[in-house]
Amino acid sequence: MNLGRIAFWRDFPLSWALERDRWPLCLPVALGIGASGYFALAGEPSLSLGWTALAVALVAALSAAAGRARIPLALLAAVLLGFGLAKLRETAIATPVLDHAMVAHLTARIVTIEPREKGARLVLDEIRSGAFAPGQAPRRVRVALLNGAEFHPGDWLSLTARLDAPAPPVAPGAGDFGRWLYFQSIGATGFSYGRARAIPPARDATAPERLSQRIEDLRVRMTVRIHAGLPGSAGGIAASLITGTRGAIAEEDDAALRDADLAHALSISGLHMALVGGGIFWLVRALLAAIPPLVLRYPVKKWAAAFALLASAFYLVISGAAPPAVRAFVMLATVMTAILLDRPALTMRSLGLAAGILLLARPEAITEAGFQMSFAAVAALVAVAEWEQQREGKVPRGMLFRYAHGILMTSLVASLATAPFTLFHFERAAHYAVLGNLLAMPVMGFWIMPAAALCVLLMPFGLERFALGLLGEGIEVMVAIGHWVSGLPGAVSLASAMPLAALMAMVLGGLWLAIWRQCWRWWGAVPMLVGACLAWFAPQPDMLVARDGQTIAVRGHEGLLHFLRKPKDRFAAREWLKRDGDGRDIADAVGLTGLRCDGLGCVVNLPPVIAAGLKPEAMLEDCTRAVVVINAAQGSCKGPAIVIDQKAAADGQGWGITLSSPPTATSVRAWRGDRLWVVSPLETSNVE
Repeated sequence: MNLGRIAFWRDFPLSWALERDRWPLCLPVALGIGASGYFALAGEPSLSLGWTALAVALVAALSAAAGRARIPLALLAAVLLGFGLAKLRETAIATPVLDHAMVAHLTARIVTIEPREKGARLVLDEIRSGAFAPGQAPRRVRVALLNGAEFHPGDWLSLTARLDAPAPPVAPGAGDFGRWLYFQSIGATGFSYGRARAIPPARDATAPERLSQRIEDLRVRMTVRIHAGLPGSAGGIAASLITGTRGAIAEEDDAALRDADLAHALSISGLHMALVGGGIFWLVRALLAAIPPLVLRYPVKKWAAAFALLASAFYLVISGAAPPAVRAFVMLATVMTAILLDRPALTMRSLGLAAGILLLARPEAITEAGFQMSFAAVAALVAVAEWEQQREGKVPRGMLFRYAHGILMTSLVASLATAPFTLFHFERAAHYAVLGNLLAMPVMGFWIMPAAALCVLLMPFGLERFALGLLGEGIEVMVAIGHWVSGLPGAVSLASAMPLAALMAMVLGGLWLAIWRQCWRWWGAVPMLVGACLAWFAPQPDMLVARDGQTIAVRGHEGLLHFLRKPKDRFAAREWLKRDGDGRDIADAVGLTGLRCDGLGCVVNLPPVIAAGLKPEAMLEDCTRAVVVINAAQGSCKGPAIVIDQKAAADGQGWGITLSSPPTATSVRAWRGDRLWVVSPLETSNVE
């Protein structure tokens, strides 16, 4: 064994040198690690710390460029750059966050409009209202309007709305919707009372604002015309494919496509960009090649590449430029630019370039499921494609075999690569991904996307009706496939929530496997195995308390969650069951053996004794016999290990409790940390 170790270290310099062309791929990984480190902090770092990180990153980068410890200094510079840019990005988009529900009359300017089945959902800025103290109005709010579809981006409105703070996570470790909204400068959400009315602009729009308004207005007009020509869920899916607007997709269709692992067909990403850019490249080149004087005298291949690049850029703009779409466009642009420059396209490097561009512009993308799943799938596909290139030509393959093999391998590899993220964010796994994609992708590639492209081409002339009908028929076929596949026995399995440490271990192991090509790449299997073990053995809370203090779930002896009474917060209750990998309906999870309830509350003896009161007078009695006391009213008492009253439940934004010896309680707010997107700093509540 010692001889083997000596041999390995003797060959290490050669193996490291053979990977020289892969070294740059570590830089976007380090950039992402730095941004992730910023978001993992429990306390808010100062702006001076962000600037210091950037200054040290500059010094490290210059030292690396001078040839001094080039690799470690370059990686250090990338990590510090990711951290510093994340802080600067947060400072640039910072907004006051509403900390309580309120009804306010306000005037505002429309930034974006998302048409929905009833009305529209608007993002407003330039908020002006006497209900806010000076400097405390959110930079942006998101509101639902019944008459929102009659307005356009850039219009100024006067309306009365009920606003509230963005919803916090339903439990410690759950997805943080408030953070996602914060990085869009949205500090409040709500809905309008009555009808909003247009008012004269409070100021003239700047040139960049006018350009942005025209782009958004184009997207809205296209979405409205799609819905007019193709109503219902099919129109919602068509709008999702063309303009990136998903508000009108029926819930049952969305669930069926998700459970058949076809949800990627609704999110504009590599598949759509490749079909649009690659299809246009092939079509333009074929048309130009049919003209002998052109093909003999001019570089028609480069013309086709330039045309495909412009068309893809237009598609990126009208689709809303989501992170997966940006990643796909950067990769496609790299390929087309390589054609223009007569150079080979380095696909893994183009993927690293796309990741670097996105993280430099939007460091918060590292926390988003779309970013994570998109890059994981493509990195795995590129790595497998590089491996298959070594085997190319050894086995004769026909065109049909290559196409079927491509779909099978793409579906299998992408499903395996995105499985950890699917389990982490959605607590579910689809088992017939290969079958669903094998049936649906030909429909997508040869029917739906060509019809969508034809629709966009005909829309300026008002002739899109025929293309929309063709597109709708293709969508119905794809949805029917999704319903059939998702309805097969065992199509989906649920899993309990995965800890972040497990996901990070699997991500680092997967990146190690994808980046390197020598035998040491298999070292990545070790952290992936560690991550799988952490996920499998992750402890789950024994009790969950919602922020209303009345929605309470307790884990029974059989390991399932049970609600002590009919949940008042049904959203939290559904999310708890989903995060627990439990497919039961809420009604089936109400009640527990040994539970006794009366007009004052409920008591359950697991052991330990748990009391959940509804009124203040129940607390004194509960404190004499229970170890854990939850009360929907306000009060306090001595004795029990844990006491959570209404104020503590609200201030903590919900709680997770472990019934160990002694019991421990963790609030959602404590888990989120003292960050700017949390509505108020941590404070001491009536928790003992």
